[in-house]
Amino acid sequence: MKKNLLLTFMLCLLTQAGMAQAPKWVEKAKRAIFSIITYDTNDKILNTGNGFFVTENGVALSDYSVFKGAQRAVIIDSDGKQMPVNAILGANDMYDVIKFSVGITDKKVAALQIAPVPPVVGAPIYLLPYSTQKDRISTQGTVKAVSKIAEKYYYYTLNMPLKDKMVSCPLMNAEGQVFGLAQRSSGQDTATTCYAVGAAFALSQTITALSSGDATLRSIGIKKGLPETEEQALVFLYMASSQVSADEYAILLDDYVRQYPTSVDGYMRRANNWLITAKEDADLQKAAADMDQALKVAKKKDEVYYNLAKMIYNYQLSKPEKVFKDWTYDKALEYVRTAFSIDPQPVYTQLEGDILFARQDYAGALVCYEKLNSTPLASASTFFNAAKTKELLKADPKEVIVLLDSCIAHCPQPITADMAPYLLERAQVNMNAELYRAAMLDYDAYFAAVGGKVNDVFYYYREQAAFKAKQFQRALDDIAKAIELNPKELTYRAEQAVINLRVGRNEGAVNVLNEALKIDPKYAEAYRLLGICQIQLKKNTEACASFAKAKELGDTNVDELIQKHCK
Repeated sequence: MKKNLLLTFMLCLLTQAGMAQAPKWVEKAKRAIFSIITYDTNDKILNTGNGFFVTENGVALSDYSVFKGAQRAVIIDSDGKQMPVNAILGANDMYDVIKFSVGITDKKVAALQIAPVPPVVGAPIYLLPYSTQKDRISTQGTVKAVSKIAEKYYYYTLNMPLKDKMVSCPLMNAEGQVFGLAQRSSGQDTATTCYAVGAAFALSQTITALSSGDATLRSIGIKKGLPETEEQALVFLYMASSQVSADEYAILLDDYVRQYPTSVDGYMRRANNWLITAKEDADLQKAAADMDQALKVAKKKDEVYYNLAKMIYNYQLSKPEKVFKDWTYDKALEYVRTAFSIDPQPVYTQLEGDILFARQDYAGALVCYEKLNSTPLASASTFFNAAKTKELLKADPKEVIVLLDSCIAHCPQPITADMAPYLLERAQVNMNAELYRAAMLDYDAYFAAVGGKVNDVFYYYREQAAFKAKQFQRALDDIAKAIELNPKELTYRAEQAVINLRVGRNEGAVNVLNEALKIDPKYAEAYRLLGICQIQLKKNTEACASFAKAKELGDTNVDELIQKHCK
C-alpha cells in the first residue's frame, strides 16, 4: 500500500515538473503553433489536430492522419486568426507526417527553426502545446533513445507523457529549436514514454514530377503544390494534365506561372489551355495575353512565334463561327515565317506546310514538304503529307506511290499497328494506278501488322484487289469472310455473286442472289444480277422478268440489258 502511495506521489511530482515554467523562448515559440481543422466532401468537420510553421512565408508541418480524406482545411493561430491551407507540399503515410502551406495574406508568420543536429540521449526537451494564452507552460522530459530513418533523419523515444491533444505539437531542444513532432503512442507505457519523428524528415517531404500518381497524396482533396525545380514542375504539369480535372489543371497552371514567372513554358501551356477550354472571347483574350507575355520573357523568340502560329492554326482547324481578332491562317503563316527568319528550323517548315495545306494551297504545301524531306527531320509522316498533297494536285498515281514507298520505308520494321494505316493508303493508291497485285500485298501486310484484327470492310476492299488481280479464290474467301462478319450487308452478297459469275459458277451466283432477296425483296441490283445469271443459264424468259423487276425497283443500269436481251 505504501509503495502504491509513493508511486502516485512521484507521478504527481513528475507531472508538476513536466508542466513547470520553461525557458523564456517558449512564449515566443508558441506563436508558431496552431490548431488544424479539416473538412470532408460534405464540408463537415473531418479531423482536428496541431501543427506549426517552419518558415515565415507559411510552410508548416503536421501529421498526415489529420489530412487524409480532407477536401479543405484551415488553421487557427495563437491569436485566434483563421487561415486556409492552400497547398499540400509533401506527405509520408508510414511516418504520418505532412508538409503544407498556408495562405498568408499580410505580414510574415512566426516560425520555428529546425535543429541542425539531433539531441543526444539524456538531453532535456520541451513539448509546446497549442494555446491562445501568453504563457510559458510546456511539458518537459528527456531523450530516451535516438534511431535513424531514411539514412540521414531521426526518430526519437522520449521520457515524457503524451496526451492526445499534444499529437503533432513541436518538440524543442534547450536552444529553442524544433527537432521533432510528437506522435501517437501505440505501446503500453504512455504515461511516461512517447515518440517523435524528426522535424527535418517531415520538412524533407516534397512534391516530385511523379507525385500526381502518389496514392498518399491523392487521398487528400486539397490542391497539391508544385515541385521546387522548374524542370520537375514541368513534368508534374504534364503528368497532372491527364490525371486531374480541367479545373484543377487550370489552377496548377496559374500556380506554375506564379511560381516561375520567367518560364516561357508556363505562359504557352496556359495559353493553349485557354484555347482548348475557351467559351467566350474573353478566354481567347487571356490566351493572347499569355503569349504576349511569353514573347516578353523569352530568350528564343522564334520558339514563341512558332507556338503562336501553331495555336492559331489549331484554332482555325476548329472552324470557329466568328474569327477572333486576326487569328487567321494568314496570321499563322506570318508568325511561323517570322520564327523561320530568326532560326530556320525544319519543324517550322513543317508547320508552314501544314498551314498552307489547311488553306488548300497544295502547291505551296508541297514545296514545304519536299524541302522538309531533304532534312534529318524527314519521317513517315512528312513523306505521307507530301504524297497526299501530290494526290490532291492530281499528280500521276505512280508519283504518289513513290512518296508512299518512302513513307513506309521510314516506318519501323516490321511495321507496327500504329503505322499500319500508311499501308492502307498505299493500297488504295495502287488500286487507282491499276496495280492490283501490289494493292493486295499491301492489304496482306496491313493484316499482319494489326495481328488480324480487321473488320468486314477490310475484307471487302481486299477482295476487290484480289478480284482485279485475278486471284478469284482469294476474292471468294475474303467476300465470304465479309458476309460472315456482316451478314445483312447486301453489297457483299452482290459482290459474291459477281465473283461466282466471273468464274462460271452461275448456279452458285443464283443461290447467293436468292439469299440476298430473302433479306430485302426490293433489292434492285440483285434482280439485275439474277437476270445476268439466267442469261448465262439460257433462261431468257426468266432473265427478262428479273430485268423488268430491277427496272420497276429503280435500277437504271438495267436498260441496256433489256434492249439487248428482251426485244
